[in-house]
Amino acid sequence: MGGQVDVIHAAAARGFPLVPEAYERGRPMYPFAAVRRLVRELGIRPEKRVLDLAAGTGKLTRLLAQSGAEVVAVEPVDAMRERLVETVAGIRAMRGTAEAIPLPDASMDAVTVGQAFHWFDGDAALAEIHRVLRPERRLGLIWNVKDESVDWVRLLAEIVESYRGSAPRVASGAWKDAFERTELFTPIERARFSFVHEVDAAIVVARVTSISFIAALDAIVRERVVEQVRELVATHPETRERRVFPLRYRTGVYWCDRI
Repeated sequence: MGGQVDVIHAAAARGFPLVPEAYERGRPMYPFAAVRRLVRELGIRPEKRVLDLAAGTGKLTRLLAQSGAEVVAVEPVDAMRERLVETVAGIRAMRGTAEAIPLPDASMDAVTVGQAFHWFDGDAALAEIHRVLRPERRLGLIWNVKDESVDWVRLLAEIVESYRGSAPRVASGAWKDAFERTELFTPIERARFSFVHEVDAAIVVARVTSISFIAALDAIVRERVVEQVRELVATHPETRERRVFPLRYRTGVYWCDRI
């Protein structure tokens, strides 16, 4: 078993307990084609045991469960994990972190991480994932990332990014460093997908307020952010006077083998 389980990034620790409902409402599901590729590359099927690590509210967990595999969810934030249990029936959900996974050695046929590896201490996480994976089995990562080549989405990002502070950003690519250093896994492979999330102003607000470092802001400052987001949506040519409009995403799927 892993060791201490309660150390996570301060922004995540402060923000995510406050926003399980906004997270569930504002974050899109993963596109079917991307999940199908992840499932195929990791060999997920009935009678296999899969760990969904940093599972959040279960956005990925529920899709993996449809494969018929036995899925175990590990999530450090109590409020997120409780929301997962309410949402995804029959899933074993445990408190733990990527750096201290509460599972026995060589007990999993696959490990998945959705929207989260950039939060981890990469070296420690890979050591723990290696420990719980059976030999020659795979780790898979997946992220939905907003397409900031779209003008209103770029402006939305500018509102958000001014508050990021030290919170990690997947687009920086810093999370890949641990994979370049490790001798525990093969080099990562990648597939890319794109999709459109049909949203309205309320969903865009939920998407922004589900971000950990936005959720952790003082209430007055957070409301100022919400007002900026509403103003953007109400005035931008691509979104104004439209009840529903597209929010474009790019999805990256990554996988590697346990050595």
